[in-house]
Amino acid sequence: MKTYALLLTCVLFWGSNFVFGTILVQQFSPMALSAVRLSFTALFFIVVMLFTRRWPTLKMRDLLLFLPLGLIGTVVNQTAFFNGMQTTDATTAALVMSLAPITTAYLARWLLKEPLSKPMITGSVAALAGVFLVVGRGGGFSLSLSLGEIMIFIAMLSFAVSVILVRKLTERMEPLAITIHASWIGAVLQVPCALLLEPSIRLSHSVWMWLLAVGSALGSQVIATLIWNRQLKEIGAGKSAVFLNLQPFVAMLVGFILLGTKVTLGQLGGSLLIIGGVLIASEVLVKKEPPLPVPKRGSDLNA
Repeated sequence: MKTYALLLTCVLFWGSNFVFGTILVQQFSPMALSAVRLSFTALFFIVVMLFTRRWPTLKMRDLLLFLPLGLIGTVVNQTAFFNGMQTTDATTAALVMSLAPITTAYLARWLLKEPLSKPMITGSVAALAGVFLVVGRGGGFSLSLSLGEIMIFIAMLSFAVSVILVRKLTERMEPLAITIHASWIGAVLQVPCALLLEPSIRLSHSVWMWLLAVGSALGSQVIATLIWNRQLKEIGAGKSAVFLNLQPFVAMLVGFILLGTKVTLGQLGGSLLIIGGVLIASEVLVKKEPPLPVPKRGSDLNA
């Protein structure tokens, strides 16, 4: 239960980040916001390492995973996310990101050979139905995607891939070391991209906007990421990722509190489906069953 409580803490950080992102992209450009948040996150870890004198070592074989992790899980993820938040509301963005558990679970099955239990599949379907109900306000949904939603979809896919890469790294590295290296590598890749694509970046913003940008970055990219990476090692990528389905509920609630966004009965009903689906998938509400057999064919990251 402690593991599940910690995963819920991560969801609170990340769910709130949708609303904070909506606020911040009205002041910062997407590339500048991504670069600023990553830079402060990397700087935080560098300062901590200088004081503790415990800089984690990085082997060449690990770098082969960290480079795609920094590029896909940081640069692509953050850039696509904040570009998408310019035209997509927080709840819709949370819906698209909630497809990550299903994507991650199947990637974990084929690439990491992690089993899929029947409760996990059932819970994922129920939770996914809930997020559609939340976004559809109880009145259905459209299959046509706007440019903003496509960008959020790219952010979701890049996050799912990064979860798989982190899962492989946790087999031989501590979560803190993974987070530190992923942060500075991501910042090194992101800042030049921001300066190249937006040479006239405006940084003259209010103190409150800067505090929100830096604070939300440290909360979601430092605290939540450290917790998440550690729990990945405990229960696996597929099962832990199912908790991401709670993000629409958190985004809806925080949006109501901070932005006054109305909450409908359809959204509340969808949120209940999401919570129920997460509980089923985590096997809190059901008895444990034997996992489904792992396919014999498929690629492996060890190959």
